[in-house]
Amino acid sequence: MAKNATNKTGKDKGKPSAGGTIALNKRARHDYHFEDKFEAGLALQGWELKSIRAGRANITESYAVIRNGEMYLFGAQITPLISASSHVVAEERRTRKLLLHRHEIDNLIGRVQREGYTVVPTALYWKGNKVKAEVVLAKGKQSHDKREASKERDWAREKQRVLRRHNKNA
Repeated sequence: MAKNATNKTGKDKGKPSAGGTIALNKRARHDYHFEDKFEAGLALQGWELKSIRAGRANITESYAVIRNGEMYLFGAQITPLISASSHVVAEERRTRKLLLHRHEIDNLIGRVQREGYTVVPTALYWKGNKVKAEVVLAKGKQSHDKREASKERDWAREKQRVLRRHNKNA
């Protein structure tokens, strides 16, 4: 059988299914210490899915909140396409529901209320044809922690440079 064979519907089998990162929250790693990661589904509208496919999602200023025993994503920006549906009023920063199992939500509620953690979204990605959000249970860093992390990064970078130079000369 050929490498790029097609199935009965004429679709390419050799091509991987839709997957990959949609948006990352790189600032979260700088501002928080991460503890536990959770994978949450996202309740989206049709126009939002089209915009995400076009690469118009941003989660750098977003955060997750627990209300009435459910998780919601605040501040995630999904910019509507001009060609999107005209009969729907598209709100780019609307509150979106995060879909988690009940025991995961209960665990998050307990740790947020008792231990002072925050729930921060770190990534949006495709899993099959569904959009998933990676949410992390995190504690905020103090400014001295941020400086320390920055120093460690700089030192690791410098160490790599020295090792590279040393290996070239040897």
